[in-house]
Amino acid sequence: MKYQLPESEIPTHWTNLMADLGPPEHPPLHPGTQLPLNPEDLAPLFPMALIEQEMSSEPNIEIPDEVREIYAMWRPTPLFRARRLEKALDTPAHIYYKYEGGSPAGSHKVNTAIPQAYYNKAEGIRKLTTETGAGQWGSALSLACGMFELECEVFMVGISYDQKPYRRAMIEAWGATIHRSPSELTEAGRSQQANITGSLGIAISEAVELAVANEDVHYSLGSVLGHVCVHQTVIGQECLKQLEMAGEYPDVVIGCVGGGSNFAGISFPFIREKLQSGRDIRFIAAEPAACPTLTKGVYAYDYGDTIGMTPLMPMYTLGHDFVPPPVHAGGLRYHGDASAVCALVKEGVVEAQAISQTEAFRSAVKFGRTEGILPAPEPAHAIKVAIDEALDAKRAGEERVILFNLCGHGYFDMAAYDQFHRGELEDLEFSEDDMNRALEHLPQAPSLA
Repeated sequence: MKYQLPESEIPTHWTNLMADLGPPEHPPLHPGTQLPLNPEDLAPLFPMALIEQEMSSEPNIEIPDEVREIYAMWRPTPLFRARRLEKALDTPAHIYYKYEGGSPAGSHKVNTAIPQAYYNKAEGIRKLTTETGAGQWGSALSLACGMFELECEVFMVGISYDQKPYRRAMIEAWGATIHRSPSELTEAGRSQQANITGSLGIAISEAVELAVANEDVHYSLGSVLGHVCVHQTVIGQECLKQLEMAGEYPDVVIGCVGGGSNFAGISFPFIREKLQSGRDIRFIAAEPAACPTLTKGVYAYDYGDTIGMTPLMPMYTLGHDFVPPPVHAGGLRYHGDASAVCALVKEGVVEAQAISQTEAFRSAVKFGRTEGILPAPEPAHAIKVAIDEALDAKRAGEERVILFNLCGHGYFDMAAYDQFHRGELEDLEFSEDDMNRALEHLPQAPSLA
């Protein structure tokens, strides 16, 4: 069963949950002075409109008309009730999923790529640089830059560059230049040549290095930062209206977490309702067991990149030097998470669960065989948690309402599915020794204890 809103119901404003949480107890710090960031510190990387959103205390931020017009190419996105999956699980639970895979780039990432390109174009920027893990963000930003006649240069994490050639082809088809990271093009890349598989942290360092060296070039990030999480809240806002159409309200909201924007997008509007009305809702962040930032990381100030060029952010981290195992969920291979998501985990508002790679793919295949959509490896982690919740509801005899975000399709990930069906997909082990070595290099910064 599908619940579809008309184009007139595309949100007019983004939800800024930071207004509900209040001034941060631990603000982001300048990497050099370790003083709280001010707008001028971020000006070499971002347009002032995005910097203002990053630091805004307004509860709602208006979406420009030109951005909403482009959103209308695929928004509002449908909300489905997974009745066939419910039947296969023989559960009394009602399972709903918000499907973001129908966007031109095949994922939720365009929800922030479009406004980021819009604001940079308005400030006279010529080119954007960025990183990408599995390639979904690189695809989205290359599309957005093409729409606003901006150049785009993408550093793709090495292992994903090798695993996902058709993501590379998509990025190039939309006019962007793409490099395997670590590359020989930057000092950051040249210093990390021993890390053959690469990491998002290294790719971020490379993209930032190019941006700060040119006045008419800015950097663009696909997750983690506050304004990125804000842009994604169109997802949850639409869900609120669609679930009202269904006559339901969620007992549990689930999203996968790499940097946190996908999870923020579906959960933050509901978290606002929980904070304001006290509604009894659980929120679960699903992350890979091979890169368990929220479940095994330490809460500390750390850099968002490997080299240490980005601000110090309060977050759960495995250490900015940590290079995660090469799981196929490349978008989740990140050493830290969005500060807002981490703060909510720390306060107990959000739960975190770590899912193994084979568990995720087993759940993705079950979902595909019942609902017809093959998910990307990233949301497969959320599907595993949703299935567990449905089976738990069955044991308890509860009509639990479960909502999760299917943030992208997996049609460029068929090599991973092929490995799974041949029995060659492994549960790559998280190395606590590697993490502990990385944590030894945490910056000397104020304690978050």
